[in-house]
Amino acid sequence: MFSHSLKTTLAASFLLTSGTAPAMADNLGAALVGSIIGGVIVNEANKNRARKQTVTRQKTYSPARAQNRETQTALNYFGFPAGTPDGVMGRKSRSAIAQYQGHMGFPATGELTPYERDFLVSSYSRAQIGGPQVIKAMQGPTGVRGLLLTWRDEATGVRSASSGGYGGLPFEVSEAVDEIAASADPSAEQLLQRSGFMQLADLNGDGKNDYMIDTSVSGSSFWCGASHCSVMVFASTPQGYQRNDFMARGVTTASFSCHQGVCRMTDTPAAGSVQAAAPTPAPAPAPAPGATVLASTVAPAPAPAPAPAQGLAGIQLFEQPADAPTLASLTSHCSKVSLLTSSNGGYMTVADMRDPELALGEQFCLARSYAINSGEALVAKINGVTQAQVDSQCDAFGPAVQPYLAKLGSDGAEAVISDVQKFVLQSNMSIDQLANTAGICLFSGYRRDNMDVALGAALIMVGVGQGPYAELVGHHLAQGFGVVKSADKAQGWYETAISALEAGATPAFAPGQPERVALIKAASTGLVGGLAQPVPAASTASALPTFSTD
Repeated sequence: MFSHSLKTTLAASFLLTSGTAPAMADNLGAALVGSIIGGVIVNEANKNRARKQTVTRQKTYSPARAQNRETQTALNYFGFPAGTPDGVMGRKSRSAIAQYQGHMGFPATGELTPYERDFLVSSYSRAQIGGPQVIKAMQGPTGVRGLLLTWRDEATGVRSASSGGYGGLPFEVSEAVDEIAASADPSAEQLLQRSGFMQLADLNGDGKNDYMIDTSVSGSSFWCGASHCSVMVFASTPQGYQRNDFMARGVTTASFSCHQGVCRMTDTPAAGSVQAAAPTPAPAPAPAPGATVLASTVAPAPAPAPAPAQGLAGIQLFEQPADAPTLASLTSHCSKVSLLTSSNGGYMTVADMRDPELALGEQFCLARSYAINSGEALVAKINGVTQAQVDSQCDAFGPAVQPYLAKLGSDGAEAVISDVQKFVLQSNMSIDQLANTAGICLFSGYRRDNMDVALGAALIMVGVGQGPYAELVGHHLAQGFGVVKSADKAQGWYETAISALEAGATPAFAPGQPERVALIKAASTGLVGGLAQPVPAASTASALPTFSTD
């Protein structure tokens, strides 16, 4: 009887509140979805709540709380749970600090010393750049926590438990073997058994063995470019072995010389570069491997006698090199483009465009400048990381995406983007982290004129879903920087960027120039002969696009 009455009461209550049933269903659905997708809705609600309380929180803002939030964020990243980064160092934050201190071998007081905090926050900033070292740590048994110990030992020069190395190898060499094995199928022990992988010689004359590792033997495309692979030379010093990185192929220890810990590649003549020479009184002895060949020992190749330099007062002219340099400088190219733009009275517009290639060159250099400014702003936000460390980690982009760079000249944009997206999914890094890293490395690559880094970073940006960056890949193909020049292959990348922008994507470069999409569309079409004759402009001057560097 009681049960029947209870059911009746519940039914009546449900009928009386039927007007709110849809809202209840919505709340229940939101709760279920929130639990499935990891609390995204809850986080969004917290963001909305934070927006409403912005005025109130500004009143309680202080530099100390900002520093505390940085500390809590870094603790959470390295797996020491500090809770929500709210700037209040409560019991949970102190417990996380004690765990961090115990992991690092510091006294577990729950209160950070200035050094302990600076090391924690700077390590977090360094980890955000990414690179092979971070990826390897994510795949290790201790996760990203292992980076803290690695970078602590790196800063203090303390050897870890693995200082004995493989077969008595120095710690630095063994660590490099582990790094290579992490991106290759063979194990470290198997790599060491491969002929040519490691070579020994006394390169600096101190009586100790120095080591050269040739990563081309590993069979991993991670360490190799289109024509060269990473070569590591370790020179002995009183403080240990110093690593020197090179990009080369087919080298031996005779190809290098070292002074203390600093090594350089000796100048050796390229195979087949010496042409047949006229007979000489006595043949010169063959140079030893790795030796420098003096100009006086090589007879010049037969060549037509130069015409007398009449009227030049005896001034000797330099001969024009037979072959153009294989690696063109984008920095130099953009300087020339800037001069032409100034002499033409400003940037080309759709109305006054006469040269599609120059128009795209102007937009390429504009996008390059914008990428440098944007990346520089990102680097400025990273605490405790030097520019050299940024460049070193960005150099990993070249070998990491080299298989995809090699496909740019043969495969269409859709096929390459699909492959890059698979790489992104397998990288064990978040989309935000990859995008942040790629933005920084665009700055690093363009600033140093390193096309592999810059082009690789642009590919990563497209791979994480930022379609407007496909414009950069199109420019590289259209202008021939870092890749074989191909106007046809460039079209697919330009179309990808234009489609993204026309669909409402945020412009990646010069957002204040609304005509830019139409200009790139017209100029890229003109490269393959499809551009209609432009209408003469009413004025030869055009407005120079501007952008903020704040």
